[in-house]
Amino acid sequence: MDKVNQRLTSFKKDMDAKTASMLGYPINTSANFRPLYDFLDYALINLGDPFVPSSWRINSEKFEQEALRFFGRLYRMPKEDFWGYLTSGGTEGNTYGIFVGRQLYPEGVLYFSADTHYSIQKIARLLRIPTVMVKSQAHGEIDYTDLEQQIAARRHLPVLLNLNLGTTMRGAIDRIDLAEAVLKRQGIKRFHLHCDAALFGMTLPFLSGAPQADFRQSIGSLAISGHKFIGTHMPVGIVLARKSLVERVGNAVDYIGSLDTTIAGCRNGHTPLFLWYAIQTRGRQGFAREARACLANAKYLHQRLQDIAWPSWLNPYSNIVYFQKPPKQICEKWQLAISDEFAHVLVMQQVGKEKIKELVEDLTKL
Repeated sequence: MDKVNQRLTSFKKDMDAKTASMLGYPINTSANFRPLYDFLDYALINLGDPFVPSSWRINSEKFEQEALRFFGRLYRMPKEDFWGYLTSGGTEGNTYGIFVGRQLYPEGVLYFSADTHYSIQKIARLLRIPTVMVKSQAHGEIDYTDLEQQIAARRHLPVLLNLNLGTTMRGAIDRIDLAEAVLKRQGIKRFHLHCDAALFGMTLPFLSGAPQADFRQSIGSLAISGHKFIGTHMPVGIVLARKSLVERVGNAVDYIGSLDTTIAGCRNGHTPLFLWYAIQTRGRQGFAREARACLANAKYLHQRLQDIAWPSWLNPYSNIVYFQKPPKQICEKWQLAISDEFAHVLVMQQVGKEKIKELVEDLTKL
């Protein structure tokens, strides 16, 4: 046991150090969930549809339902058309949304921007959906002119459209209203609109003046990450989909006593507790304060980089500051994500002014 304990002690020190110097990925490392640790002793598994009780009783379905209703209200889902489940992360949420669209329109074509997360192309390969990559604008938002031209060239086919509420590297927001206008001008009646809100799904609803993105629009499905802004310590995602659409893809399974409406047959039963706890202890007001603080610190970082003439950019309503890639030693120290000649910092809850000053000081020493 001494060797086991030594190994774990060493691993903890390593994780403490790496957590303290992580700036390049969208994970909130400051959240505290210690009151829930006792529940790790239980084999919590959620099985089947979260709103249809199964024959498996060691679950956290009630907590999952309460968490989902919070997100449903946050995104203004009609009560009669509300449905969702907790996924393994953003990719599963995107997979579910696009799967629903494909089931509705088997001959549909999937459109997405060049700045879209890599999971979307992978999902298209898995589901064997033909794709069209649409150009992005310089700041990362989808190019609506190119979107319209691409759709116009295939007007006889249904549209499966992925829009990003926060692109991976640049933090751009695709405008749902502008995409809806494209569909209307082209006379597209058969379409499924999915929103990848993995990054900004828990900030945009709390920011005054942010572009509208909710189910009062023609959204069919929307995916959010729970381990990013909320910081659940283990991967989890939230997918919301209109109940009227989900009813077309579900099947009853007798030996679990529930409906098969999700992708994963059995799902993590601990993550609903973590989401529920965060909602109960932080709530709308707490999340709003955190969102505003992250954006304020992002603006501070952007200004400091401009002060030292380091090329940098910051999109509106974004906590992602992207900038000219620094040397390798800086990227490794701060665990920066790199794409081509750019790096970025995700200004999460734990990234305060002192940490920002330290990064800027490292850059000024070059």
